[in-house]
Amino acid sequence: MNKKMLEKYAELIVKAGLNLQEGQRLFVAAEMNTAPLVREVTTKAYQNDCPLVTILWADEEIKKIRHEHAPRDSFAEFPAWIMNGVLKGARRGDAYLSVTGTDPDLLAGYDPELIALELKTRAKHFRPAQRLITNGHVQWTVICPPTPKWAAKIFPESSKEEAEEKLWEVMFKLCRLDNNDPVEVWRKHLSDLAKRHSYLTEKQFDSLHFYGAGTDLKIGMPENHIWKGGGSKTLGGIDFTANLPTEEVFSMPHKDKVEGTVRSTKPLNYYGNLIENFSLTFEKGRVIDFSAEKGEATLKKMLEADENAKQLGEVALVPHRSPISESGLIFYNTLYDENAACHLALGSAYRANIQGGVEMSEEELAEAGVNNSLIHVDFMIGSNEIDIDGINADGNISPIMRKGEWAFEA
Repeated sequence: MNKKMLEKYAELIVKAGLNLQEGQRLFVAAEMNTAPLVREVTTKAYQNDCPLVTILWADEEIKKIRHEHAPRDSFAEFPAWIMNGVLKGARRGDAYLSVTGTDPDLLAGYDPELIALELKTRAKHFRPAQRLITNGHVQWTVICPPTPKWAAKIFPESSKEEAEEKLWEVMFKLCRLDNNDPVEVWRKHLSDLAKRHSYLTEKQFDSLHFYGAGTDLKIGMPENHIWKGGGSKTLGGIDFTANLPTEEVFSMPHKDKVEGTVRSTKPLNYYGNLIENFSLTFEKGRVIDFSAEKGEATLKKMLEADENAKQLGEVALVPHRSPISESGLIFYNTLYDENAACHLALGSAYRANIQGGVEMSEEELAEAGVNNSLIHVDFMIGSNEIDIDGINADGNISPIMRKGEWAFEA
């Protein structure tokens, strides 16, 4: 990989992603196979007057070993001290960086029940910290740098070394690093996304209608919903970018007002298991039927994660001609694939997507139509065959997307 480009990537993460403040600590959760990048990020953080960078390492091979050899009844266990440390850091105001780089087929063929139990157990322990992190108390960013097994999945015709180099080249371009000032380029891109979500928030559509290519879905929107996208702000007013790269604007559906059928347009990599060519049918906001050509058992366990896993927490719009879509690649990685297509998320909504949501009680959020779940799983539904309309309470229809592209000027 190009050392100079890796340094530019690390600088983008620290300055445009996290916008790390002088004197602010940084907590990093990372896969061991991403170590070269994590070292560069750590360097940039300290150069940015960060007093302490703390790294929590994970290893995908050890995860696989657990599924091969650990007792079945041990998957309900979790070392609570790990998430207590993350929570303590979030309360103190530490920025949070997630660096993932797992094999898309890591747990293919393993027991979906144990995978679901492991994820549910982790989610329960992470939930208190996650609420602080994702509700604006600190800056947070998620990145997925290329790794050997992931690259081999995308470029199976190449050697492992060539595949990884190819994926780095693609990723540098998708992250807008192929210029002299990536941070400034990102600021302009985020400004463009802000114009889109401001327009949609002002419209306050009563519902959205997605149709085409096996999808006919109406999504009711809660009153006073807010569209966001690209850049975010902490409660203290610090700008940051939660995902690098990002091409989406997103909001929350009303959890009880989703009707119809939606079909996936890209594979979903759910913690090392691929779910492909699946459809979900909703009635009164809940999934009442589903099917998948591959990974149906995994999809079933995901939908059974908790009482509200069958309801939606996010609706996101992405133009078909986004740089990620135009790459022509399927990444088998949600961070990238979700920014190539419009998508939905099963599970929890983000409180910041409704006016006053961060201050609301759980009861008030539920009354407003905000879903609450242990999971938040994005899946892709957009393509150049999908149209989207915004429908006002009086029935007036406004085109939002036609053939996967924006149908309005902002």
